[in-house]
Formats: sequence, C-alpha cells, structure tokens
Amino acid sequence: MNALNQAHCEACRADAPKVSDDELAQLIREIPDWNIETRDGHMELERVFLFKNFKHALAFTNAVGEIAEAEGHHPGLLTEWGKVTVTWWSHSIKGLHRNDFIMCARTDKVAETAEGRK
Repeated sequence: MNALNQAHCEACRADAPKVSDDELAQLIREIPDWNIETRDGHMELERVFLFKNFKHALAFTNAVGEIAEAEGHHPGLLTEWGKVTVTWWSHSIKGLHRNDFIMCARTDKVAETAEGRK
C-alpha cells in the first residue's frame, strides 16, 4: 500500500522548504503516473485522467475537490469532455512540497473507484 495516500498535509508557509532533489527522486517513484512539469519557473505535478463522458469527468473533479478542501490544499483542475487534468504544486513556496505528493497519491486513490474511467 502506498503510505502517501494515507498521509495528511501539513500547513505550508511561504518559508517552508521545497522538496530536495533526493526527496523528489524518492517521492516521484511513489506516484509513477504523474509527470513533472515546469511552468513559470517552478515545478508542478500533473496527470490526465480519461473518462467516458463529461458527467463522469465532472464527478471526479468534484471528488478531487472534496479531498482538496478537507486537506486545505488545492490543485489546478481542468475539466473537459471525457478528461480531467489535475495539477498539484504549492503556491506559497512556488514549487513542490511533500503535500503535493500526498495529494497526488490521494487523487490516484479517488481515481481507483471513479465511475466511468477509461
């Protein structure tokens, strides 16, 4: 079992450290379906989830929104017909924190039981 999907986020202040290169190398192995993207000079974690239709994509978006709200850590969400793009990064530190990897793992857990996945 992935321990990250059972973990909870900690408060992340502007002076919180970003993950180190060693931590990044270790944590990314726990979320192999996620890609590291660099935008506006900072790293983000992104994954595209495919669905049979818009209704299923929207339901997944709402489910991710629920876990985000519960943890107080919010992703970028792009919902389209049959597709949801989820992007995690820590706005306050303009980069990646352990919280982002936790939320990727928790998003994957939600996806495991999401209706209408392709």
